Amino acid sequence: MVWLGLALGILALVGLSSLAFGASDIPFAKALGLLFRPDDSTESLVVHTLRLPRTLVAALAGAGLGVSGLMLQAVTRNPLADSGILGVEAGGALAILIMVVFFPAAPLWLFIPAAFAGGLSAALVAYSVARSVGMTPLRLALAGVAVASLVGAGSRSIQILWEDRAQAALFALSGSVAGRTWEQVGQVAAPMLLGLALAWLLASKLNVLALGEDVARGLGARTERDSLIVTGLGVLLAAASVSVVGPIGFVGLVVPHAARALLGADHRLSLPLAALLGAAFLTAADIAARLIAKPAETPVGILVAAVGAPFFVLLARRIGRR
Repeated sequence: MVWLGLALGILALVGLSSLAFGASDIPFAKALGLLFRPDDSTESLVVHTLRLPRTLVAALAGAGLGVSGLMLQAVTRNPLADSGILGVEAGGALAILIMVVFFPAAPLWLFIPAAFAGGLSAALVAYSVARSVGMTPLRLALAGVAVASLVGAGSRSIQILWEDRAQAALFALSGSVAGRTWEQVGQVAAPMLLGLALAWLLASKLNVLALGEDVARGLGARTERDSLIVTGLGVLLAAASVSVVGPIGFVGLVVPHAARALLGADHRLSLPLAALLGAAFLTAADIAARLIAKPAETPVGILVAAVGAPFFVLLARRIGRR
């Protein structure tokens, strides 16, 4: 419980920093005051119109990606599993791009189901490819990377062929939280919070599934049904994130390992910790993206990849030696 409290405190500090730092900095105390007592000043407008929705989107997306990665790693018993590496994020981004280019009048609420369908399809293809050559954690990860590359090429082709229409969907490919609005907070908040709550309710089933299929069956678990539910929910959380911030890889890889290292394998504790760490990680990365080339902004996906890619390589080498 100490780690959960500490993670919550870090998230609160990072969230306040997100309100304070940007193209023009606002003192911490003033940003906190404006959060609860808005006025007619320009700084109040910046906090409530620009930075607060951006912070909430980053926190929600980071929490979703962290919990999604933890669930996918547990159900597949693959420490390399994550929504980005398995192609879920690339598939979701392609689906959103298709919606924007070919169905521009579609309502916002359709974006999450579209991203879910695209992400699940990509993950199923990656799983099928890995299974056809003999399933191992490393082969599943490599199959996912290959599928993500292929799907990414499809996205770039659409972007080139329908350049004018695709401009409106650049967020689906950029991996950024810049310019997010209250409309997008409303789009993702309800499904994300519901998905996180359901994930915690499934924590006990996830503990059993993580023991392995034979052991889980011996304990009376309905492994096929439970695995399908957990996988679907993990993909849904990743899809909800992709629908508002685009593909941001490696959050779902790094955060679950950190959560398990701090609180062990009990998902009743590690799931909420992964949500808090994921929210804090992505929000902190977004702050760094604003400051690293100030006043210009670096896409947050690049900064996350700078941390996650070396971690993935080290983890893959460790698994490859086993």
